[in-house]
Amino acid sequence: MTKYIFVTGGVVSSLGKGIIAASLGKLFRSRDYSVIIQKFDPYINVDPGTMSPFQHGEVFVTDDGAETDLDLGHYERFTDTNFGQVNNVTSGRIYQSVINKERRGDYLGATVQVIPHVTNEIKTKIVAATKQFKPDFHIIEIGGTIGDIESLPFIEAIRQFKAEVGIGNALSVHCTLLPYLSTSGELKTKPSQHSVNVLRSYGIQPEILVCRTSKPIPKTEKEKLALFCSVPKEAVIECRDMKTIYEVPLALEAQNMCSVVLKMLQMEEREPDLESWVELVNKIKNPVKTIKVAIAGKYTKLSDAYISVVESLKHAGYANDAAIEIKWINSEECLDMANCKKQLADVDAVVVPGGFGVRGIEGKLNVIRYARENNLPFLGLCLGMQCAVIEYARNVVGLKGANSKEFDENPTYPVIDLMLEQKNVKGYGGTMRLGAYDCHLKKGSKAAKAYGKTVISERHRHRYEVNNEFIEQIEKAGLVFSGMSPDGMLAEVVELPKLDWFVACQFHPEFKSRPDRPHPLFKGLIDAACKNMK
Repeated sequence: MTKYIFVTGGVVSSLGKGIIAASLGKLFRSRDYSVIIQKFDPYINVDPGTMSPFQHGEVFVTDDGAETDLDLGHYERFTDTNFGQVNNVTSGRIYQSVINKERRGDYLGATVQVIPHVTNEIKTKIVAATKQFKPDFHIIEIGGTIGDIESLPFIEAIRQFKAEVGIGNALSVHCTLLPYLSTSGELKTKPSQHSVNVLRSYGIQPEILVCRTSKPIPKTEKEKLALFCSVPKEAVIECRDMKTIYEVPLALEAQNMCSVVLKMLQMEEREPDLESWVELVNKIKNPVKTIKVAIAGKYTKLSDAYISVVESLKHAGYANDAAIEIKWINSEECLDMANCKKQLADVDAVVVPGGFGVRGIEGKLNVIRYARENNLPFLGLCLGMQCAVIEYARNVVGLKGANSKEFDENPTYPVIDLMLEQKNVKGYGGTMRLGAYDCHLKKGSKAAKAYGKTVISERHRHRYEVNNEFIEQIEKAGLVFSGMSPDGMLAEVVELPKLDWFVACQFHPEFKSRPDRPHPLFKGLIDAACKNMK
């Protein structure tokens, strides 16, 4: 029988519940147990696909085309497992399903209520994920903070679920904050006690307490937490601020958190194999060199908007014994070429990531032009590739006025156009080209050499594509279309072979990078940057 672990958070938001859940998943995987992780988000959007990156951060995309919370990226990176639609559930999706059932008459005239109809729907989502993956352990993270009104149906659902599967088959992990008062030199446990009391008032007694703290927790305070929160002393887990998130599984392992969970859930303790992870963390903490990479986008005020891009760069850095220093460049500040040059003068490589809308586009074009003309290693992602094509068409091919129909309804040369299957699409939610699609790479191209093969599969999230009417003309001028869809109708990768690394792709490679297995395109970028440094 699958064992269930529910992860909740209290006191404040942004405690890192997702990292805790992902780290516990890693510890299970190191013991050769299978594990899945599911995120329940209380907001009423059906998915985060239509939400502003400034509010929600990155939208992570799965192989099966789900637009999900960014925590799924952490889940995949830590457990090296590909997840999908069933792994991210929002209140919007729950209510949409309940209302659809009511309209069909599925409730046989009953008054539709939060209990039992909404809570039952939540429980069916848990069961559906279990049935699909059949894991040894199923971890469920509840978004938000205990006490938030919007998360109450999820809390009630997991209370019911724990009772239904029985003692020994499910447990709750509650993450709280221990604030440090510098004036008295003390860590205060009272906020955590209050948070646990609120959780108890909803009918859930946590079995494990994970305490975020900036200071070591004294034995006396651990004992106080155990006493007042009714958890065993060994189940009060300290989680201090770490230099890298990849250190968290090792910190939890050092405190026997996984062993405590296995014992509580009556599962066999196995010897963990964390040797390669320890080596990875040692590499991260002891870099030989530093590579400075510019990310030129328009959501740079919130680094979470590009979190998978940042992590992918770091992964490629680890493979080169290098620390990655990110220089955030607001593309709107690069509208003047002189300022653009100044911004990029001290970096070793540049990434132009995805995005939507016309704001900041001309600045991105200047960044790409500078990289091309100065042989600065460059990687373009999704919109970054489209901008690379526009820049090349304008400044090399001579197609003055080349643009995308996303930014100009009637450009002189529409080198980027709306995809054919998108022309009759109405509405924005979940209607883009989403998920994994195959791509064929040209033999001998930089992309093919990086991947070590000519047929690849990558995740997409876009509506616009390179206009095929211009490919031949652009390619004659030197920009190689080195990756195409299997039917040859969609440009997937472009590159300039004569430069050290000038590669751009229509897909999002950042979603498939792993800390101990960097994505080939990011590794190619950082390899070129390291070579230039030498």
